[in-house]
Amino acid sequence: MSRNLPPLNALRAFEAAGRHESFSKAAGELNVAHSAISRHVRGLEARLGVKLFRDLPRGVALTPEGKAYLERMIEALDLIAEATEDLADTPVGKVVVNSEAFFAERFIVPRLGRFYAAYPEIDLRLETSDHLADVERYEADLAVRFAHSGVLSVPCDRLSDARVYPYAAPEVAQGISGPEDLLHVTRYRDRRDDLWRAWFEGVGVVPIGVPEADWRLQKTMAYEATLNGLGVLLCSEEVTAADVARGRLVKCCEHGLTDGAFFLVHGSRGVRRAAVRAFQGWLLGESAPFRAASS
Repeated sequence: MSRNLPPLNALRAFEAAGRHESFSKAAGELNVAHSAISRHVRGLEARLGVKLFRDLPRGVALTPEGKAYLERMIEALDLIAEATEDLADTPVGKVVVNSEAFFAERFIVPRLGRFYAAYPEIDLRLETSDHLADVERYEADLAVRFAHSGVLSVPCDRLSDARVYPYAAPEVAQGISGPEDLLHVTRYRDRRDDLWRAWFEGVGVVPIGVPEADWRLQKTMAYEATLNGLGVLLCSEEVTAADVARGRLVKCCEHGLTDGAFFLVHGSRGVRRAAVRAFQGWLLGESAPFRAASS
């Protein structure tokens, strides 16, 4: 059967340029020159007899015809990639995961040995940033983000309930026999300014006359300060779990406070590639002990 198919390189160039609405970003993704993207796209437009992009003072934007073509092209290329991966005995390919730095450093990295042992053929790229990567434009295959309340307004899986407890180095924890003792130590916090006050109120201690400090260390520095015995950190249990297991941190009190949740963000098209599904399932399994059964 004869098919009217444009060159694959032209389709890849258009699909990348369309997702980013940028020839420069498409060139970076495909590791080719900007001129190559422009040449492929203009050649594709000439072949189709349709204008796919309109020029802007700075950059390009998809035309209505370009948007419609892009939607179908993304689906088609995803199907080709999925069919190719399905031929392998085990999941293969590159998986890009974008995460908040603190969660990546303290939860994902200490467990990566188990992932590599289970999926040696997957090329995992773990990136960190403060902004949510746009998985719809394939800035990442998956993204980990924290939400203080509710759920994120994008397709996602709940990873953990991010329940916070006070943690300290063993030499500091041995001097703490109850919640009241925490009023008299240096206290670090992971998130919002009133987190300690909310925790004290939850345990029945009203910290009258003990104001919060008007500053806080950046999360990674507060964590290191706690490891070095300089204070007590109110932090979620999933990011402290590895150091608790090693005996470097001790939970000072069994009263916890739920303050949001961590989510694994994926695209609206669903997780179709086998390698991405493998990481998704692995991370959900690793984080299962840290989320409520009803989540």
